[in-house]
Amino acid sequence: MRRRMSLAGQLLLFQLGVVLLVVVAVGAVSLAEANAAFRTDEGRRLRSIAENLAAESTVRTGLTDAVWRETLAARAENARAVSGATYVMIGDRRGVLVTGPNAGRPADLGDSDVRRGRSWVGVLDDGARRLVAHAPVLAEPDGAIVGFVIVGLTFPTFAGQLANATPGLLVYLTLGLALGVTGSLLLARRVKRQTLGLEPAEITGLVEHREAMLHGIKEGVIGIDPAGRVTLANDEAIRLLGLRPDAVGQPLSGQRLPAGVCDVLTGRIAGADQVVLREDRVLVLNRMPVIVRGREVGSVTTLRDRTELTALRRELDLSRNTTDTLRAQAHEFTNRLHTIAGLVQLGEYDEVVRFVDRTSRQQEDLRHVTSRIGDPAVAALLVAKASLAAEHGVDLRIDPDAAIGPLAEPLSAELVTVVGNLVDNALDAAGAGGWVSVSLVDGDEIVVSVCDSGAGVPPERSDDVFLRGFSTKDAPGGARGFGLALTRSICVRHGGSATVDGAAFTARIPRTPAAARR
Repeated sequence: MRRRMSLAGQLLLFQLGVVLLVVVAVGAVSLAEANAAFRTDEGRRLRSIAENLAAESTVRTGLTDAVWRETLAARAENARAVSGATYVMIGDRRGVLVTGPNAGRPADLGDSDVRRGRSWVGVLDDGARRLVAHAPVLAEPDGAIVGFVIVGLTFPTFAGQLANATPGLLVYLTLGLALGVTGSLLLARRVKRQTLGLEPAEITGLVEHREAMLHGIKEGVIGIDPAGRVTLANDEAIRLLGLRPDAVGQPLSGQRLPAGVCDVLTGRIAGADQVVLREDRVLVLNRMPVIVRGREVGSVTTLRDRTELTALRRELDLSRNTTDTLRAQAHEFTNRLHTIAGLVQLGEYDEVVRFVDRTSRQQEDLRHVTSRIGDPAVAALLVAKASLAAEHGVDLRIDPDAAIGPLAEPLSAELVTVVGNLVDNALDAAGAGGWVSVSLVDGDEIVVSVCDSGAGVPPERSDDVFLRGFSTKDAPGGARGFGLALTRSICVRHGGSATVDGAAFTARIPRTPAAARR
């Protein structure tokens, strides 16, 4: 492959081209100015020669007296030789030349005013471009026109003008080349320092490879400058964050991102593996500042989508909860059998009957509640949570009026997530000896209300518990992990809401999705 010219060579050629253009332009201007100066200066000189010759008495006498006419040719030739003009001719009052090679022929006066008694300077072009001056010869004392004097000078040729201007042009060219070479070398050196010694082709290759790499990796990558503008964003980052296609170069504040996401991207919240929620996605962000010469010039943040991993974890938690529920029920069933066996051994047969009746009524209460819950998954969840609450010494109270109809997917699974998260949060907050109350109301929207005997969430933190996995495990209200954040995310995505008032959490999920209502 043909080796590309270096940056210094390209700049040198560019400078030389500029210098040549400047020299050509200066040459053209110089020639034009020289031509104008020739017309002005030489025209004034030729006019002066013609007027001086026309004022001589020998010329006037030669034009009025035939005896002296032969002296006119000698006088005209003498004036030509002395002045350096191309020719000097004298004509009579009729406009006929009396001297020169064209003697006896009418003079070519063109637009001259000489026959009206005025001097004139102009340019004649009859194959040879000439600068001509005309001066009238006036008789004394009446001032009558008795003839005229013509003094002409041929314009120098283009080659002659160029030869006259060549020394100056050579000086300009030499000076321009010297300055151009020096300037291009200095500029190339400075540019190469700023581009880390890379040639333009290498920079282009790096940019192309960077673009291919950024748009080829699965993780999202977004760059932010110190002013808060997006400097780069690959396709995955645009998809995960929901950015506009023209986000690059635009302020981050104009992308309508949640405050928590902006805080991580701008560095107001520091730390590795920051977890945020963007609509229904769980994202893990890692921000690294970009340091150049000891100064931070921006940051690059990588984004990983943990939504599927979180969903798998929820499924694993559900399986674990099912296992724990079965274990709790088996443990509870074993305890009841042991209690019955002990009472039989003690001969407390009446107490055995009362114990069995109480147990039957508790089961009947659960069957009564679950019969009102038309969705099997939600019903099974409530039964499982009742067993877990009993094992942990928490009184789980399900509103007798709680009722919902059958639910379609994915609303059923998402309602299970919402109810499970709220009940787990309440169980943690109530603790042993406490109570938890659950209510479900069906209609145009499903309203889930969960209240516990815990201390509740302080009003100033009522919004924090729903933010990007806000963890307050040891705080009142027991908010922790991503449960509450996912709960609000699900509700908002369906066009509903999730709120907290002290120890009472309320989730609203419309049966008709928000997109369908629009």
